[in-house]
Amino acid sequence: MKKVQEYFLYFMFYSMIGWCYEVFLEVVVYRWGFSNRGALFGPYCVVYGFGALLLILMLGKLKEQKHRIGTINVTPVLVFIGIVVITTVVELIASYIMELTSGGWLWDYTRFAFNFEGRIALNPSIRFGIGGMVFLYLLQPLFVKIVRPLSAKKLNVLSGSLAVVLLLDIIYTYLIK
Repeated sequence: MKKVQEYFLYFMFYSMIGWCYEVFLEVVVYRWGFSNRGALFGPYCVVYGFGALLLILMLGKLKEQKHRIGTINVTPVLVFIGIVVITTVVELIASYIMELTSGGWLWDYTRFAFNFEGRIALNPSIRFGIGGMVFLYLLQPLFVKIVRPLSAKKLNVLSGSLAVVLLLDIIYTYLIK
């Protein structure tokens, strides 16, 4: 159960970081002004949380290995390629799920070269690859150091509280609103 709670905290943490990243892009980079970039009411983009969990589960062991070509360690290159592929597939699937549940998706990549139906594109996929490297090599090890030492009681309270908040948000967003 402890592992499930830890992974749930990772999910929530990266969902919130994803929301902050999206809002930062809109407000500071593109200067479009603020809008809630998540599919839910709260400050989280769950697609980032799901993507982060997939990266942890699918690439965590690869990241720890040493694959070499001669004397050069190519593991980070393999991890980067894995991140790009996984995040692109997640984004594509998320666009279809959002379209099915709400009639559209929250982004449009038609202005980018090498895009597919405006749902995915090379430029954002490469950005996700870079962000995924920061996440896997810097943020996740730091977050593990914060979460792993938590007592069972603290882990229960924190993950339970966040689960209630997320559930209420889902109910509000999809059933009440």
